[in-house]
Amino acid sequence: MSTISSAIIKDHRELKQYYDEVVNNPSNHDHQQRYGNQFTWELARHSVAEELVVYPALEKYLGDRGKQLADEDRQEHHQVKEMLKVFQSMSSSDPSYISKIKEIWTSLDEHIKEEEERDLPALEQALQAAHGESNAMASSFRRTKAFVPSRSHPIAGEKPPFETVMGLLTAPIDHVADLFRKFPDQTITPNPSTK
Repeated sequence: MSTISSAIIKDHRELKQYYDEVVNNPSNHDHQQRYGNQFTWELARHSVAEELVVYPALEKYLGDRGKQLADEDRQEHHQVKEMLKVFQSMSSSDPSYISKIKEIWTSLDEHIKEEEERDLPALEQALQAAHGESNAMASSFRRTKAFVPSRSHPIAGEKPPFETVMGLLTAPIDHVADLFRKFPDQTITPNPSTK
């Protein structure tokens, strides 16, 4: 069993690992492309899952303060999604490939710190009173990632029901296109049900 915080923090560490693989291998374009695709795949799914599972929980369990935190997080997500939409269409041979992922990471790193130091501790404290809700939310978060888009679609918005409807429409297209993208582990496509 894991908590929602541990599930999110695990994703954050994986994103950092994929980012490092891209920026620390400037002469290996194939390696960069594979890890850039992995970074995009994980970040797109992570963002939507947070918007569908975590941010509504912030609002539910933390009231007005939770709504304020969720609204701030959604705005930050939108900015990152706009940058990711550009990055996901780039080739690793593009001279601005590294600078674009660094731009994304600069915004994302600040967002991650806020989530881990402010949002998640407050949410976990509220969930303790709900007896086991954090474990159930972690399971829901992982399941949600299997059904959401694997590419950035900032036009979908960051708040249900828009994100939900757009996700149901775009996820199958993204997942089929993933069959033709290269990923680090040499498989045809990552398996969302195991992440």
